Amino acid sequence: MFLQRLKLFFTSITILGTIFLVYSIYNTHKFKTSDLDEKTKNRITHKILYLQSLAYKKFGIKRKIPIKVSNKMPSNLFGAATLNQKGEIVIFLNKKRFKESVDYMIDDVLPHEYAHALMFVFGDVSKENGGHSKKWQDICLALEGKRCNRFVDYNDVIFDKTNLF
Repeated sequence: MFLQRLKLFFTSITILGTIFLVYSIYNTHKFKTSDLDEKTKNRITHKILYLQSLAYKKFGIKRKIPIKVSNKMPSNLFGAATLNQKGEIVIFLNKKRFKESVDYMIDDVLPHEYAHALMFVFGDVSKENGGHSKKWQDICLALEGKRCNRFVDYNDVIFDKTNLF
């Protein structure tokens, strides 16, 4: 009788584990092949509008900087502000990182990259401290970036994910 129960227990665990694995694979595939959800898109749009208003209030800049969410960025990057030969500035956000922490991407990464974009608008493309000079940090803080550090502190991402309130 004990062996029957043990066999039933392990069979149940195996079936539940398989169901969870299939569900996880499906969610990963769905995330990779579809756009961000509407709620996240709206949050990004509202944050962009807010950053544009701050850029105008604090620096007198009315320029609209396009934001693109890309699935083609390397996983180690959260975002990037780019300036091409024609003087076009575009901010790219890594879609893969939205799966990890939407709040961190919107509240930290977006102001961080927007500060880089404003540096390009000002004509400052210095490589000082990897593009994270004191001037950049001041702009990031003026844009109300939560953490205007040079690189990502992964503890911040983990704490944001576990923050219940």
